[in-house]
Amino acid sequence: MKHLTANAPSPRRKARIEIIPLIDIMFFLLASFMLISLSMIKLQGMAMTLPAKTMAPPPNPDEKPDILRVDVGPTGDYFVEKVPITPAALLEMLQKKFEADSKDKKDTRVFINADKLSTHGMVIDILDKVRQVGIKKVSFSLKPGSFTPPTSGAPAPAPGAPPPAPSTPPAPPPPTKP
Repeated sequence: MKHLTANAPSPRRKARIEIIPLIDIMFFLLASFMLISLSMIKLQGMAMTLPAKTMAPPPNPDEKPDILRVDVGPTGDYFVEKVPITPAALLEMLQKKFEADSKDKKDTRVFINADKLSTHGMVIDILDKVRQVGIKKVSFSLKPGSFTPPTSGAPAPAPGAPPPAPSTPPAPPPPTKP
C-alpha cells in the first residue's frame, strides 16, 4: 500500500472559469446582432443633392425659372401662388405640371413655404404629395414668418410686392454684457 500512496498524483487544483474569453465572445455576438438588425431595417428616403462647397453660377436674368410655389397656412390650408386650393386639387395640379414638364423634358420644381405656426406634419403632407407624383426638385423656405395667408376680405398681394409694414415696432435688441 505504501507503493500506491507514493505514486499518488499531485493534489487537484480547483477549476477556474476564464472570464476574458467570455467577454470577447459576448462583444462579438453583440456586434453581430447589431449589424444584422441594421441590415434588416428597410430604409425609405428621398434622394437629395446636397449643396456643394462652390457657388452655382448666377441664373440668366432673361430666363425666369418655372417654379411652382406651394404655401402652407397656419391652419393647414394650402395655397398655390397665394390662391387657396384643396389637397385633391393640389395633387391634380402637381400631376398635370409634372406631365407637362416631362413632355418638354424639363425638371418640375416645387418651392414649399410654410407659415411659422404650421406644423411639421403639414409640410410633410405636401412633401408626400410631391413625392407621390414623382417630382424630385423640392426647395423649402428657411425664413421664419415669410408667408401670411391672404385674408378673406383683403385681396392677395401681388407677386414680388413688398411685404406690408408691421403693425407694432420691432422689439429692441437685448442688452449686451460689458
